[in-house]
Amino acid sequence: MILFKFPYEETFYTIESGSEEPVVTFVSFDNEKTLDFRGIMKEVHPDELSGFTLHIADFPEPAAFSEPQSRDTYMKNLRQVIDFIKAHQLPKLVISREKIVPYTDLSASGSINLVQSFQKIASAYPNAFVYVFNDGNHCWMGAFSELLGQFDKDTAAFRTMSLAGTLPVEEAWTTKETEEQKPVTDYVQGILNRYAEQVQVSETYDHISGSIKHLRNDFRAEIRRGELDRLIADLHPTPAVCGIPKEFCREAIATFEKHDRSFYAGYIRIETAKHISYFVNLRCARFTKTHAHLYAGGGITAKSDTGKEWKETELKADAILKNLVSD
Repeated sequence: MILFKFPYEETFYTIESGSEEPVVTFVSFDNEKTLDFRGIMKEVHPDELSGFTLHIADFPEPAAFSEPQSRDTYMKNLRQVIDFIKAHQLPKLVISREKIVPYTDLSASGSINLVQSFQKIASAYPNAFVYVFNDGNHCWMGAFSELLGQFDKDTAAFRTMSLAGTLPVEEAWTTKETEEQKPVTDYVQGILNRYAEQVQVSETYDHISGSIKHLRNDFRAEIRRGELDRLIADLHPTPAVCGIPKEFCREAIATFEKHDRSFYAGYIRIETAKHISYFVNLRCARFTKTHAHLYAGGGITAKSDTGKEWKETELKADAILKNLVSD
């Protein structure tokens, strides 16, 4: 079963049987795995959520269960990443970590109520796409507002954004964040220029997400429906979740990260009567029988401070962690 809501909307949705067409599709970071929810999209009133039951996955930790990464280990790894960035003169390389938390650390019962957690996080992040699901093989929850793309079926208008740089809301931007954002914006515009005669780009502005903020630019262009899949393939993974140049950074990520990103930093495709939307799966967690696996990353540059990067990943993991409700 799956529950989800769109940004700035109060209506919740689920997928019921009645069609074999995929409505919601999860695509992994490496494009190797896809997960379809097929059927008919049905509205769920907030008052109806109490009637939904969604259990934590009843499967054990995977055989390749990784131990929690300590702060010292993470910072040591980042120092190697920064040396690598300098040696190869990379504008940016995105490195993530997997924060593993046993349920017994979160509640006396050692159990999490996924539906109530979903409601809480949806309330905390009204501008986010929020979901929770358990299909019997995977159990995930996420809340994020980065749009990989949205296509309007009536007008052929395509919207996307560049989103990078992260700081607590109260802190001022530094050159590190602005230098991290610019190549993301240039990358997105460069790809859109291949598909559209005119590309509209907004000024850079602050995007608030809970207690943290990012730098953001919005894009709009008209494209042909038949080129939509190719455009999304070109955009994913964006520099915001991978780095620049894309293929070189993908290989570097496989070297420096010891965990499988799986659906983290992949994307979610949702088709409705009016739109085809693609959201980047960022603030998210995977649930097993005994642990929550929270994923968070950051754009590393030659100017990165390892202590600040650790703090950033902790703040990002909190998007899910602080909103989990015990049974």
